[in-house]
Amino acid sequence: MLAFFRLVEVGKFFRIPFSNCVQIITIPFLINLKLLLRRPRFNLYHSIDGSRSAKISMPRKDFTVDGNVARCNWMITSLSKDGRIMEARRLFDEMRDPDVITWTSVISGFIKCGMIEEARRLFDRVDAKKNVVTWTAMVGGYIRSNKISEAEKLFHEMPNKNVVSWNTMIDGYAQNGGIDSAMYLFEKMPERNVVSWNTVVSMLARCGRIEEARKLFDRMPERDVISWTAMIAGLSKNGRIDEARLLFDRMPERNVVSWNAMITGYSQNSRLDEALDLFEKMPERDLPSWNTMITGFFQNGDLRRARKLFNAMPKKNVISWTTMITGYVQEGESEEALKIFSRMLSTNGAKPNQGTFVSVLGACSNLAGLGEGQQIHQIVSKTVYQDSTFVVSALINMYSKCGELKTARKMFDDGMTSQRDLDLDLVSWNGIIAAYAHHGCGKEAILLFNEMRKSGFKPDDVTYVGLISACSHAGLVEEGLKYFDELVKDGSILVREDHYACLVDLCGRAGRLTEAVDFIERLETKPSARVWGALLAGCNVHANAKIGKLAAKKLLEVEPENAGTYMLLSNIYASTGKWKEASRVRLKMKDKGLKKQPGCSWIEVRNRVHAFVVGDKSHSQSKLIYSLIRDLHSKMKKVGYEPNNVFLSDEY
Repeated sequence: MLAFFRLVEVGKFFRIPFSNCVQIITIPFLINLKLLLRRPRFNLYHSIDGSRSAKISMPRKDFTVDGNVARCNWMITSLSKDGRIMEARRLFDEMRDPDVITWTSVISGFIKCGMIEEARRLFDRVDAKKNVVTWTAMVGGYIRSNKISEAEKLFHEMPNKNVVSWNTMIDGYAQNGGIDSAMYLFEKMPERNVVSWNTVVSMLARCGRIEEARKLFDRMPERDVISWTAMIAGLSKNGRIDEARLLFDRMPERNVVSWNAMITGYSQNSRLDEALDLFEKMPERDLPSWNTMITGFFQNGDLRRARKLFNAMPKKNVISWTTMITGYVQEGESEEALKIFSRMLSTNGAKPNQGTFVSVLGACSNLAGLGEGQQIHQIVSKTVYQDSTFVVSALINMYSKCGELKTARKMFDDGMTSQRDLDLDLVSWNGIIAAYAHHGCGKEAILLFNEMRKSGFKPDDVTYVGLISACSHAGLVEEGLKYFDELVKDGSILVREDHYACLVDLCGRAGRLTEAVDFIERLETKPSARVWGALLAGCNVHANAKIGKLAAKKLLEVEPENAGTYMLLSNIYASTGKWKEASRVRLKMKDKGLKKQPGCSWIEVRNRVHAFVVGDKSHSQSKLIYSLIRDLHSKMKKVGYEPNNVFLSDEY
């Protein structure tokens, strides 16, 4: 649901975290002839996680002596920029003697259009004219295509390298987590410029090696505004916000991105008042400044101030709207998220993007709003995002949560056989496995998992969350344990709290509560509320007061104001006949002023939503409804159903 970002990463299925919505410091390396002649120009791009990507830029100035060749070069560059690469190629093929600028322009054009193989075929031609810019463009193209091994091989084959070539390869390693390789290359560089230093400082700060980043920053022979901003962002991200502020105050010059980075730092460290104070002191604000502040409010659960600031914005872009929609979805206000999306469409301003659609479809999933989801599906089908795997996965999730599992599966199957060559990736497979898990279809989820592997996809952490959850809901205990064991032995996948919670839920549902407790006690990390909550739910199902008391105690240490925990513990005592203990728990809950939210259900009939809460008699047809319920209960008893009345309470 977001900036939405991979969205993420719903757990991780479709959600786009805020970090993808606003304020990044990026240092793109422009492949440009001018880089050979003067110091390179670098731009800042907005985001929060500090990610970067190599940018391919077409030559802007042509020093060709032949006027005809120069004109053709200009036309090829213009066509490539507009994405009309095949027209550029035809013009190139018609030229009698293209020069090195021509070759570089058309190769860079193919790279920019994502046609890396075609670019390489041109690059490898016997008659190709290449210089250091052409080679660097090709290396940058492989990095852009996430083919780091090919980039590395080509870099080492380069007959000549300049500082931009070295910076491009270092940045490629940084993007792909090759921190040590990047540092090795940095140390080997024959000469460095400020961009070289900025790249490694940002990289180290981003991966948590903040002390090394600070030492390098202090060693820098020359710093620019990007250097200072990168260091401030790194310190803030690693919790050293006061140190970041000292650095911010020392900056010889600041730009709007520097201010945004400092505001983001305060927001990330839950110091909203200082973030707002800085925001109000800004000499100038851009759209990311407003988006950053709104994101900060949402990250700290302050919906009121986020909405107030959003309404005060002089201008809004798609990130502003998506931030609001995502924020309300993550705070459980999905209905409000849909209203904001509707308002966005009616303004005729910003058009929804991939992140917007993923977030708003998440809102439909939460509300089981099939009608709204279908309407949004219609809007998606008229945009380029109908081919986005993230949007397709969000649609699969929406149809699944709305009870339309067949439609969800049809969407997945259509994607597999689509004439549009929709490349369903791991996100799509994870989405459909999660859909079957949601419906308790464990065997079908396992079949899909096996099919996914046969198709050449390697499961990730999200895959295993869906798979183990499917086994849990379907009572396939041994299969679930097998897949968890497989996950742990894999080594390449980070085992996180979602996996632990799924395993505890698996054992809890099957009544293997002692095994679940043993597993929790062996965990090297502190168990989360989700883990203890799963254990408590299992104790409630199987009326285990001893383990239930332990789980409730641990859960209340993490979430002391959770009324649901008291209710579950009270129910466990009541189900085992321990009425005094049950009463004591409820009195404690009453003394704390806690009340459990009453259960609520709703149904949509003829475009009208009918909502019901426990004991509700406000509906205009309540007498008829309760008459039908009594009739249904009577029929259930005749076939052998025995209600469990120990959990009923007039007061609660």
